[in-house]
Amino acid sequence: MKFNKTAVPLFLIAALLSGCTADEEKNDFLDDTSAKTVDTGVATDTYNEEGAKVSELNVDRTTLSGVEALMNSPEFSDSASLLSKRTIYFEYDSSQVLSEFFPVIEAHAQYLMNHPNQRIVLEGHSDERGTREYNIALAEQRAKSVFKMLQLIGVMSNQVDIVSYGEEKPVAMAHNDKSYALNRRVQLVYK
Repeated sequence: MKFNKTAVPLFLIAALLSGCTADEEKNDFLDDTSAKTVDTGVATDTYNEEGAKVSELNVDRTTLSGVEALMNSPEFSDSASLLSKRTIYFEYDSSQVLSEFFPVIEAHAQYLMNHPNQRIVLEGHSDERGTREYNIALAEQRAKSVFKMLQLIGVMSNQVDIVSYGEEKPVAMAHNDKSYALNRRVQLVYK
């Protein structure tokens, strides 16, 4: 049997085009309610009031305003509320959660259990003493200690992410015990 050399490529092109047509027909049936916004993280060009070009990440603004609104709500902004406390401090060279922070962690756990769609990031930090690698590991262990407590109380693991910054993001820059104590922490960041 003899094959026509142009028939095979034409058959492949026709098959590919028929697949594209099916996808285009599928897309025709989608309405605006099924469209989803995807955060690509790609910089887009925007302009300020003076007409100057401003580069900005293409992010979903409803998410940002939702987190901002949450942090400005009375339960998170009132200094008398345990939810307003979002930093857990640690002793030197330790990842054991101090008992004074148990009520804070429990309050955040209760909030997360009552809001199962809410997510939180546990950002682990250390002071500058020790090697970089050691501080990254210690900061991660601190965040994991808080995570374990949240889990034991009943928070779903898919609501929590852990990030370890080690000594990279200090809040106090002096080289003394007071600054070191402020830098040994886990910050609870709602997303």
